[in-house]
This record gives sequence, C-alpha cells and structure tokens, in this order.
Amino acid sequence: MKIAVVGGGIAGLSFALALQQRGLSCDVFETVPQVRELGVGITLLPHAMRELAALGLQDRLEAIGIENLESVFFNRFGQFIYKEPRGRHAGYATPEIGLHRGKLHRLLYEVALERLGALAIHTDHRCMRVDQDGAGATLHFVQSSTGAQLAPVRADVVIACDGVNSSVRRQFYPAEKVAFAGINTWRGVTRHKPILTGKSYLRIGSIETGKMVIYPIVDSVDAEATQLINWVAEIRRDDASMNDWNHQGNLGDFLPIFKEWRFPWLDVPALISGAEQILEYPMVDRDPVPQWTFGRVTLMGDAAHPMYPRGSNGSAQAIIDGRTLAELLVQNSDPLAALQAYEALRLEPTARIVLTNRSVPPDFIIMKADELSGGKPFDNIDDLISQDELRRISENYKKIAGFSLDATREV
Repeated sequence: MKIAVVGGGIAGLSFALALQQRGLSCDVFETVPQVRELGVGITLLPHAMRELAALGLQDRLEAIGIENLESVFFNRFGQFIYKEPRGRHAGYATPEIGLHRGKLHRLLYEVALERLGALAIHTDHRCMRVDQDGAGATLHFVQSSTGAQLAPVRADVVIACDGVNSSVRRQFYPAEKVAFAGINTWRGVTRHKPILTGKSYLRIGSIETGKMVIYPIVDSVDAEATQLINWVAEIRRDDASMNDWNHQGNLGDFLPIFKEWRFPWLDVPALISGAEQILEYPMVDRDPVPQWTFGRVTLMGDAAHPMYPRGSNGSAQAIIDGRTLAELLVQNSDPLAALQAYEALRLEPTARIVLTNRSVPPDFIIMKADELSGGKPFDNIDDLISQDELRRISENYKKIAGFSLDATREV
C-alpha cells in the first residue's frame, strides 16, 4: 500500500511515525525547502503526551520543555479566580509540557528521518492538486523554492495534513473561507524571571477587554535562572480587520490594551515589551464540514478541523487523528474502508471541540467571573461563585476535548 502524506507538520509527521510503528510505510511531502525552528510556544496536554509517549518520545520531549504544575486564572485586575493542578500533578499518567513549537516540529522531523529514512521525507514539494482514478491517486507538485513542476506521484491513498489553508481541502470545498469573528492575537517569547511557581500556565482577562495567556517554555537560559516565557495577547473588536500571518506584530496595535496590567506578581507591559520578536495572527477556524473523505483522499489535523487555539487542543486532536487512522489502515484490508471508518470515528468529536472553543473555551471561567462581577474588581471570588462550580466548568471542557482523567485512562 502506497500512502502519501501531504504536509510535514505536527499532524503529518506524527501520523507517519504512527504508521511506521505499525509496520506501514509512507512518503511525506512538505512544502518548505528546509525545516526550521519557527513559531512560538505550544502546550502538550496529557492526551497529546499519551500519544507521543506511545511513540517513544516522552523523555525527549521532557528534556526540551517545562512540565506544567498548575493552571491559574485571573481577571484583568490581577485578581485570583481559580487554579488547578495539571498533568501528573493532577493524577494523569503523563505530564503536561510547555515547549517551543519549533522544537517539537524539529524533534518529530528528526525522529521521522531516523525511523522512516531520508528517502521517505520530501521537502520543497508544494501540492497543487490530487487526481483520482479507479487504480489510485496522482499528486501534482511544484518545487516551492523555484516554482518548477515536479514529477507526479502515484499513491493508493492520500492524507492531507497541509494545515488550515489546505490546498487539498480547497479541491472539495472551493468556496470555503476561514471564519473570523473579530479576534486578533499577538505572540512573543520574552526572557523573564520565573512567574509564580515557574511552572504555572496563566490565563488573565478575557477577549472582550483584553486577554493574556502566559507560560514558560525553556528553563534556566542563564546563570540567573531566567526562563523563556511564551505569551499570547488577544482582543475582540467588532470592527477589526484580520491580522496577517506573514506580518510582524506592531506593539502600538495592542500594548495600550494592557498598559495598566501591573500586578504584584507580574508587570504585563514589561513582559510584552521585552520580546525580541512579535508575531501577529488572526484567531480563525473553519465551520465543521460533513465530510473529510473523498474516495482515496482524506483530511487530517488542521486540514480537517481547524479550531481556535484555545485549550491547546489543535495539535492534540491532530496527533489522535494520526494514531486512529494508522490503526484502521492496519486493521482493514481495504484502505478506502479505513478512510471511511476514520472519518466516522473522528469527525463528530472534533466538530464538537471546534464549536466549544468558540463559545465555552477554558477561559469561560474568567468570562463567568466577569459576568458575575459586572466586569469590576471583587473582594473575594467565593462571594461570586464557588470553586466547585468553577471546577465543573473546567472538567466539562476536558470531557468534550477528550482529556478528562477517565478518558485518558480508557485509550
């Protein structure tokens, strides 16, 4: 069976490793000429770590990231709302790890080269379209660096892992556009002393008045035990135009929102201003679609179910997609039946997460507190809502996203 994987990001490479572990080979076609450590931070939740640990990568991931001890929620006045232990500290079998996205991608790429062999990883290949006939599929590529046409590639099945702007998905949904609801984000990494425990994942404020997500991704980068702190700033504006993935972020576009955010435990404007580079992104997803599989082609990861980057679930769901389809391709003698079975298992749960991330994300805890306080400072959070009720909000999201304690034990 010839399996072609379009896209060598987190989805494509983790799927390739899951195939290799089960005795199946594939070819991975990646657009970029060279894999570089790009991007900012990412959090690997316990269900993502469970999958990566099964691929034998846990020790290597722990070595390049920071294990989260706790998740803590504050309002925009720096007032405590809720906290909970995370990963192994909450009873999970695997840790929750914060690390640089580029380092995760580099690790997956290097392990894929080791296990699949260099001949199975094809960089500088931009997929333009996929044609199908009764005997197989034909992939058409151009060389990304030159635009030159490359030789077509035949395969039995094609798995599109080419991201939110997937060219393969566009063949089947040509009129579709990304869904933008006026939320823009800016991201950076800053050298900073440890915040709170030094292993704390922080959410502060809400998208209506300004929100920050902050967590460490590299420990002790100098003799003063300075960390690299990943941060994301978000705001919703009714009249906002969509940020551009390809532009550098401009401090003037968002720093004024956070100018008063100076708390005893953190100076947010200083954290933002201390970043060496700021990247801007739009907060976008796509509406869930009724079908991923079209004959010999199916979608995976962000090409299948792009979701708001809330709750650190996009990468986790992509990795679970890959393991699920790898298992089904082993179990089914007919690969087309395997693609259909994969869609039947994964389409509905991921669609539910897409919609939940829009309306009731993890930071709904802060939104609820703001609603009850009228968006003003309060004396004590327990006067507004109990910690048990806030915990129920958190646990409900974990159940929908598939990483409640029970769910991680069942797989």
